[in-house]
Amino acid sequence: MNNSLELSQLFLNVSSRKKWERIGLKRRAGVLVALFSLYSCRSVGIGDFQDLFSLVDWAKSCGLSIIQLLPMNELGPMNCPYDAESSFALEPAYIYLEGVIKGPLEYLNKEVERLRQGFSFPRDYVDYTIKKEKLKILQEVFLMQGHRDDLEFQRFRQENSFWLQDFALYKVLKGYHSGKPWFEWPDEFRLRDRKRIEEFISHFEKEIMFQMWLQWQLYLQFRAVKEYANSQGILLKGDLPILVCRDSADVWSHPEYFKLDYAAGAPPDMYCAKGQRWGMPTNNWESIEFDGYRYVREKLKYAQNFYDILRLDHVVGLFRIWSIPINEPLDNQGLNGFFDPPDERLWRQQGEKILSVYLDNTDMLLCAEDLGIIPKDCPQVLRQLGIPGNDVQRWMKDWKQGHDFLNPSEYRFLAVAMLSTHDTTNWNAWWQYEAGTVDEALFIRMCLGRVDYEKVKDRLFDLQLSRFGRLRWLDSVDSVEKLVAILGRKKEELGDFIDLYLNSFDEKEKLWRQFGLPGPMRESSDSEILSSALRVVLEAESIFSIQLITDWLGLSGCLNKDPYFYRINFPGTVANTNWSLVMPISLEELLRSPINKEIKKMVAAAKREVL
Repeated sequence: MNNSLELSQLFLNVSSRKKWERIGLKRRAGVLVALFSLYSCRSVGIGDFQDLFSLVDWAKSCGLSIIQLLPMNELGPMNCPYDAESSFALEPAYIYLEGVIKGPLEYLNKEVERLRQGFSFPRDYVDYTIKKEKLKILQEVFLMQGHRDDLEFQRFRQENSFWLQDFALYKVLKGYHSGKPWFEWPDEFRLRDRKRIEEFISHFEKEIMFQMWLQWQLYLQFRAVKEYANSQGILLKGDLPILVCRDSADVWSHPEYFKLDYAAGAPPDMYCAKGQRWGMPTNNWESIEFDGYRYVREKLKYAQNFYDILRLDHVVGLFRIWSIPINEPLDNQGLNGFFDPPDERLWRQQGEKILSVYLDNTDMLLCAEDLGIIPKDCPQVLRQLGIPGNDVQRWMKDWKQGHDFLNPSEYRFLAVAMLSTHDTTNWNAWWQYEAGTVDEALFIRMCLGRVDYEKVKDRLFDLQLSRFGRLRWLDSVDSVEKLVAILGRKKEELGDFIDLYLNSFDEKEKLWRQFGLPGPMRESSDSEILSSALRVVLEAESIFSIQLITDWLGLSGCLNKDPYFYRINFPGTVANTNWSLVMPISLEELLRSPINKEIKKMVAAAKREVL
């Protein structure tokens, strides 16, 4: 469909029309950043709200007009932004301490400097004990300054009455119970006995007030970032997780909104052989609807304080979500789940209804993360409502016939074109370790009872180039006929193997030809190869093109470790290295980097708006 027709259809859509008019139908480029990955010369152990001012300046110097952030909600014990303790409360570790300390408080200023030295940069990963240290200082500030009677603070509490006191009470109760999850508390607190709760509030009034004051300070600092970004012509894009941690203020205060007998996840696919089990309870949409969708409306109202655009995480979960019985063995991950609702005929109706509620209750432009196994109704509804999805270059292929990568002109107009996501390798690592490969665990599962994997693996795969659980096809397996001969079964019995082969073999060579690069294909990526990949997603028809900061920085030469190191998250794993990666370059160095002019030229050449 040509752009003029696409635009006319978009503006006929009542739900999204005003949102698009507000931000403008402009081809924009942007950057995706985790705040915990940033640091400056004045950072205290972790990136903070003040650092975002420098990020805005950097984005502007590069001609990037969108900054997308990972969820900023208060982190749970695994430090995963998508498994937060609240859908509302912001993460205290991100506070700018010197923005809270007022006046000549010499002792506290010395404490800040002590932390700055003790949690110094550069470092590879965030040490999240910085949060506890920051909270000690913030408690001292609260006790010294006191803001209980501040009219602005009172107004903040009133405007956020749906969630704020419940959250503050949950935090204090959690501390009172030595950090145990709410479902292990005594019944009087677990089930929220009214009399006992009131007694607790009376006894711990100061501690509860501190938690509310802390959220107010975070609110003020984040609001200031948005105002500055907008003054520089830059839009902030937030991320609204579809789920919340089982041990969260949301679930404790409103258990009726959740199906606590189930854990959400994802079914098996070519990247995760057993699927995924995330652990969060699934939403009880019937109960949320019965309450007039107030839970959704309040989340949107608060997020709108900080963002111009909002990414709806795992949007397909609004249509149907992979649900795993809570008593299913953890080792099975997502294998034995089911889609809820189980009746496929209900999926479109449910997704369209919920998305309409989102659209009717915010001025933010909504974008959708529509990756993974997607029913046909999902992209149809997104298009109908004017909500962009995600087009990730490594998966933009003709999966059924030619099995080639799509050209930039074949990307969806109503989409965000990307090289990578926070859950994938960066593009350089994908090129080196994943292009032209299959998931080893998946391939072994496919072989069970049909093919002797041990006998065929070294005839199919280059084991020297197979790393990180990925099997690289041998160049000699250059036809379906050779694949079938090695597997030793009839062709009609190997449809799944053939499909996997056709969609993974020769990926590097296909892209090399698409990029039009000279000479023989190179195994490791470099700035020339990465620039070619970036040009594809910048020149794509998609109205937005937003790249991980590590994909932009790959042009600079500052990522001098193995590219696989620079990964934010490894789905399906629990590790201290998840959600804690720190960039190898400070914001001050980034602002002086020669790549800034290069990025700006690339953005302009792709006819995207340059600030």
